[in-house]
Amino acid sequence: MKSLFRKWSSQRGLPPGTLVYVGDEKKQEVRIQAIDYNEESIREMEIKEVSECLPLKQAPSVTWINVDGIHKMEVLEELGKLFHIHPLTLEDIVNTTQRPKLEDYESYIYVTLKMLQLESQTREIKVEQIGLILLEGCVITFQERPGDVFDPIRKRIKGKKGVIRKMGPDYLAYSLIDAIVDHYFSILEYFDETAEEMEESLMDDSTSDMLQEIHNTRREIITLRKAVWPLRDLINTLHRLENPLFSESIKLYLRDVYDHTIQVIDTVETFRELISGLHDLNLSIVSNKMNEVMKILTIIATIFIPLSFITGIYGMNFDRMPELHFKGAYPAVLIIMFLIVVLMLSYFRKKKWL
Repeated sequence: MKSLFRKWSSQRGLPPGTLVYVGDEKKQEVRIQAIDYNEESIREMEIKEVSECLPLKQAPSVTWINVDGIHKMEVLEELGKLFHIHPLTLEDIVNTTQRPKLEDYESYIYVTLKMLQLESQTREIKVEQIGLILLEGCVITFQERPGDVFDPIRKRIKGKKGVIRKMGPDYLAYSLIDAIVDHYFSILEYFDETAEEMEESLMDDSTSDMLQEIHNTRREIITLRKAVWPLRDLINTLHRLENPLFSESIKLYLRDVYDHTIQVIDTVETFRELISGLHDLNLSIVSNKMNEVMKILTIIATIFIPLSFITGIYGMNFDRMPELHFKGAYPAVLIIMFLIVVLMLSYFRKKKWL
């Protein structure tokens, strides 16, 4: 968090539209890929120079330009000049702390989204900002790193499945937004499984590790909520937008995305309440176990109170105590005391009081 504040402070005093990358440090090269298609043909390209995008811009077909890596300012500046993208939009693209939003520049529409992906090995949720620009005949997407949830869209374009090859760039933009929203459901399935596993584990045993896991899950849900909650207003604004770039026929599809967004938001709120309930249940179980431990220890202490009282008065000063005359009595008592301590600690550990 401190590094994020330092990166924010690097923008202080700079004029609006100054490009300062705010995000994790990247060392890989920026990769630009393009898919140019119409109903009859499709062409895929690996863009080495930004100037190679000029013929695609002028082509009558639909072009999807995907940029992997937003840490090279010179690349973004060249794209901005070629497609007449406002400097403030470029500034928002390189600032990866943006919340989901929509901006209408008349000549193009800019949308910021949060793409969530679940790491298969670490089971961690990775958050990535996606910038989407819809222009006439073209859609440009900006990603922080390679890897996305758009493979089904690519397969539909290459396989000529559905109506995507027959539609314009507004339908492509809708499809990309819909793919991001639909992928949230896979994240929700992960939370559903996690919550169920935690609930079963909580019934079997409650430990400090379980409490830490609950806190980690709660933070992940908050991350998901921050990514999804603004989408409701974003999709609603996009549906009402009076811009010829988005045709009325495509706005009908946006209603479906809006319904999915509301469903995701409701499910996230349900998970928030469920995790809060598990947190309270965990604390209650820990408290009940502590009460049981204190009850047993109190019984043990109560048994020894009168014995200690009697030995305290007499001090065990009796004339006839045979064990006092045994040669090994003193070390034997020390060994017995040590064994009592070991046995009690073992018993407490077996009962999971320690």
